[in-house]
Amino acid sequence: MLRINKDIKYSIDSVRVRKTDITITGWANSKNPKDKIYIDVTDSSGNYIKYEKKRIARHDVDMYRYGEIKDELFGFTVKFPYEKGMNYEFKLFNSKSSYVIHITDSYLKNRDFRRQVKAFLRGETFRNRSISNLDYNHWYQRIKPSEQELERQKKEIFPENAPMFSIIIPLYETPAAYLEALISSLLAQTYANFEVCFADGSSTQAKLEQSVTQFSNGDKRIKYKFIGENKGISGNTNEALHMASGNFIVLCDHDDLLTPNALYEFAKAIVSDPDCDSIYSDEDKINEKGTKLFDANFKSDFNPDMLTSVNYICHLFGVRKTLIDQYGEFDSAYDGAQDYDFILRMTEHSRKIIHIAKVLYHWRTHQNSTSANPESKLYAYEAGARAIAAHYHRVFPEILIDKVEKGISLGIYHTHFKFTDEPLVSIIIPNKDHTQDLETVLQSIIRKSTWTNLEFIIVENNSTENETQEYYDRISAIYRQVHVVYYKGDFNFSKICNYGASCAHGDYLLFMNNDVEMINPEAILEMMGYAQRPDVGIVGCRLLYDDETIQHAGVVVGIGGVADHIFRGHVSENNTYFNLAMTARDYSAVTAAVMMVRRDAFEEAQGFDENYAVAFNDIDFCLKVRKLNRLVVYNPYASFHHYESKSRGAEDTYEKQVRFAAETKLFVSKWKNFILDGDPYYNQNLTVHNSDFSCRNLAIEKIGDTFYKKSMIHAILTESPEQIVQDNQ
Repeated sequence: MLRINKDIKYSIDSVRVRKTDITITGWANSKNPKDKIYIDVTDSSGNYIKYEKKRIARHDVDMYRYGEIKDELFGFTVKFPYEKGMNYEFKLFNSKSSYVIHITDSYLKNRDFRRQVKAFLRGETFRNRSISNLDYNHWYQRIKPSEQELERQKKEIFPENAPMFSIIIPLYETPAAYLEALISSLLAQTYANFEVCFADGSSTQAKLEQSVTQFSNGDKRIKYKFIGENKGISGNTNEALHMASGNFIVLCDHDDLLTPNALYEFAKAIVSDPDCDSIYSDEDKINEKGTKLFDANFKSDFNPDMLTSVNYICHLFGVRKTLIDQYGEFDSAYDGAQDYDFILRMTEHSRKIIHIAKVLYHWRTHQNSTSANPESKLYAYEAGARAIAAHYHRVFPEILIDKVEKGISLGIYHTHFKFTDEPLVSIIIPNKDHTQDLETVLQSIIRKSTWTNLEFIIVENNSTENETQEYYDRISAIYRQVHVVYYKGDFNFSKICNYGASCAHGDYLLFMNNDVEMINPEAILEMMGYAQRPDVGIVGCRLLYDDETIQHAGVVVGIGGVADHIFRGHVSENNTYFNLAMTARDYSAVTAAVMMVRRDAFEEAQGFDENYAVAFNDIDFCLKVRKLNRLVVYNPYASFHHYESKSRGAEDTYEKQVRFAAETKLFVSKWKNFILDGDPYYNQNLTVHNSDFSCRNLAIEKIGDTFYKKSMIHAILTESPEQIVQDNQ
């Protein structure tokens, strides 16, 4: 919800209801960034309600509003007591303006669900718009191919093995204006070796056939077939597929648009890699009139666990025809999610899946894309859930699925796994004094965890308080599964974790800081759901600060300097790019604050590199596991609070800062090629200066340009750690 009311601009990002409280998150500011915005909460009688408030920086808002980082606390999280049946008013105001939200039971019930259903039926994953992408239409005009480039593409001569594309498009009562725009975008392609296969399931033939003939202007590449009946979306699409003579099939909807370079980019990628069997691109939305672009989806390279959470591949998608011949056409059992099922089956058998990190598809949104009763079309969501379950049954028949249900929004799925037995999980916790913190993490797991076959390896490291040993003796006597082992050397996180692993008995190692606390009882089961797979090496979780904002939701290498936690400081529900913070997916790295590792992967990667005493040991370890072709999975449904290193302290001394700089230098030296190539689970269109998945600032970050990364790497590798610290000061 984005509004401007006189002097104030603001957004209510989420309204979350618990049994006894309401939490509202968002941001607000004035034209003058120094003007403070105040907040009041009252009940229906005008009585003031006492609330908890947290102000946070919002750099995305800074850039959107003022074009530079202001470091003002524009973001807010407000929590106040809630009683069902009571009405409340939430007020934002300054000396000039005010805005009031009337919070009633009906408002809370309907606020997000209706928006989610409509967005899902438009083909969107519901989310609040990213502030930094509100000017996307202008941004796209700057990066799209120029007319000169398009003319160059038309003249390029491709080799004989270049693909022949068959674009298959089912028609059904398609409006003439949409059909004309679609055909125009197809005829504007700079790559000419294609055909278009229209299969019409409309009730009458003449109208659409005449339109196709008129708009194609006699181009023989445009083929039309009247089916004579409506066979449903899968049946109609299969009719178009039967018309195809190309060796690559491309999917397209009847009211959308291809960019003029779409097939050219596909053809170049396929020619350069003959093993390519499936290919997809980035996409955005276009409004009903075709005048504005928005909601750009800049995607990860192939991300199998994200694909079982949401159909992120979607458009534009192409697949080698021989795979369809071998593994099947569209299945009407999944109508409503037939593309999802089809993409899952095709990618399961593809030798190579290529992602083109360019917007090649404009997905139209219009009034007719939703029903007057959207809830009646939830069959599409249910079909998607069945497609995911079927995928697991084909690829991992040994893995048991309890259910697949709706995640944070319609279109995002949460798979629940089940087990016939419980393998031993060894939880390894380094500790120095701070027994109260240790007690918190132990009790949160012992008392709440639904996974009960656990052992705790407490790695004691140089405690100085007398009470610490007394605490160890007490908990070891009370809990048979708690074991204290002693590491005598100076603090070195890598050495401590490796020593703890050598003392553990489980086939699954769960490394955990002593300053965390389990939130959901199923957290370990959630992590084990992915860790049980042999293609997975590491599973991470969602970590929250005590104010419920994100501390960790995955790591991207190459942003924020070397690597960074994404969405740090954001609210995880409804406030991240395409809801990624609440989407299970693969990343290059996760934090070792809570990290589950298969023992076989740990041993094959030879554990943590002991040259990293404090920093980057977990990122380095994840990248080593990735080199073994094991996946690193982030599971948001395993959640913990993380009070972030309060037991060891901040890097607040010169010696600590020099050590950090030295470990940064070691990491960059070892992984500089990975940093330069770009994290495959990120996207070249997104900024490397912050972690909110906002578009690149084209004034300082040209797409494909590695100048910033090269400069950063050069500075780190050529300066001494002492000089780096002095420069930062």
